[in-house]
Amino acid sequence: MAKIMLAPMEGVVDANMRNLLTRIGGIDTCVTEFIRITGQPLPDRDLLKKVPELLHQGCSTNNVPVIVQFLGCDPQMLAYHSQRAVALGARGIDLNFGCPSKTVNKHRGGAVLLDEPETIFKIVAAVRDSLSADIPVSAKMRLGNKDKFLAVDNAQAIEAAGASSLVVHARTKIEGYRPPAHWQWIRKIKESVSMPIIANGDIWNWQDYQQCRTVSGCEDVMIGRGVLADPGLALTIKQRLRGEPVTGLDWAATVQLIIEYYENVQLQLPPPFVSGRVKQWLNMMRKHNPKAQQLFEQVKKVSDLKEMTKLLDMQLQMALAGRL
Repeated sequence: MAKIMLAPMEGVVDANMRNLLTRIGGIDTCVTEFIRITGQPLPDRDLLKKVPELLHQGCSTNNVPVIVQFLGCDPQMLAYHSQRAVALGARGIDLNFGCPSKTVNKHRGGAVLLDEPETIFKIVAAVRDSLSADIPVSAKMRLGNKDKFLAVDNAQAIEAAGASSLVVHARTKIEGYRPPAHWQWIRKIKESVSMPIIANGDIWNWQDYQQCRTVSGCEDVMIGRGVLADPGLALTIKQRLRGEPVTGLDWAATVQLIIEYYENVQLQLPPPFVSGRVKQWLNMMRKHNPKAQQLFEQVKKVSDLKEMTKLLDMQLQMALAGRL
């Protein structure tokens, strides 16, 4: 059956979020937030803090494989850290050539490297050569930095360097996240290489999923913002593919998920930053869910943790009672 990957989203899809979303079902693989590699080696404890799944055979608590993603421009340092991650339990390594962050790009990381196919080749080749053949090395790229002229060249460089697969986010760095996603360009890339290509960008529902696969020609997809907006989306897609009744995730179950996420964040972050994470998630949901919009309006100015807990608990009780 077609695979669904959970996209890496810096500052959003951390281990806490990965564990919650993979529990629902439908997600086959996760890719971590990028771990930025510079000229200094990172201690193992930093890798384990970013990817605690390494302590559990490289899987989420729901036994979904988690691939470690690195970002940088130094081939040898990326190879070194890939070896360290595998020694700690990583099941695979992914290389980020898609991050649009100005800060990251300023230091020659992420999407800006799409102007340099030869550098991308060197990075992928160095990582691939540093690991045993049974450890997959993949990459994620956008269609380009400022334009799409080198899209096929970059994909071919990644394949020639030995990558096992490639995720393509169907926009350039300049296009950011503005619609539309250019799925037809993914097809051009797919037809230019023989390695598996995974389509990414603007999959918000079952109809988008079907259209993306038709236009891109890809069997497998990666979804990020769509799953955060509707945590039951991957499960819904898999149920439709299997011809099963669609259960999805109702509002009460979604609020329970938000509450659990909120409780976990309190164990991770100082109090002033906790409520912001909940608002961030609700902000992603509200454009596609009127109930999330209503809850967001209630909590958007709340910073007191007790008040936030009270509002979330009240929302859950109302949802369970069918009053929402």
